[in-house]
Amino acid sequence: MTASVDSRERILDRIRSATQSVALEPAQLASAYAALPRTYIHSGALSAAARVELLVERLREYDAEVVECTPEQLPASIAAQLAASGKRTFVVPPELPPAWHVPGFNFMIDRGLAHSEIEQAEGVVTAAFCAVADSGTIVLHHSSAEGRRVITLLPDWHLCILYASQVVETFPEYFHRSPQPPELVTWISGPSATADIEMTRIKGVHGPRFLHVILVHD
Repeated sequence: MTASVDSRERILDRIRSATQSVALEPAQLASAYAALPRTYIHSGALSAAARVELLVERLREYDAEVVECTPEQLPASIAAQLAASGKRTFVVPPELPPAWHVPGFNFMIDRGLAHSEIEQAEGVVTAAFCAVADSGTIVLHHSSAEGRRVITLLPDWHLCILYASQVVETFPEYFHRSPQPPELVTWISGPSATADIEMTRIKGVHGPRFLHVILVHD
């Protein structure tokens, strides 16, 4: 038996052993789960400033535009991003803070908008649950300030407002922030893009082609 075949058989044996049907009581299942080895990194070692710096670097590598501001500068930063987009009509979640509804633009509040209505919007503005610096990932739990998933997928342009205090370094830290699994999660690592077809990068296949992030240093 060749080394590759031998390795494959050992892997398959482990899978069979791990997935075999065993009837366990709930207490036994909980005990077995608690006994699983957890040797992965549980938390990062970066400072708060370094976490934010890493996140910004990752997002820009993914071709997202990132601007930073203070809480006092946030309304002006939102207005500047919307104006620079050249768009005027944006769909927003029902509980997006009123101060983020800056004058000079049309905001369609999503209180059950039909898909055809959402498609008329030129962009979307949302909050976020948190962000993972290590992977450059923005996490949406689709709260009433983050919006339904559909409004973050149909429009071609997405402005997401994120606070520095929401940035964690690793995914385990994100899971610690969310002990109860939400009904729905969307992980965003840059604008929507895929290179599945002939290794040609195509933007906008699974969501907005353009991702803009305002990072608020709170």
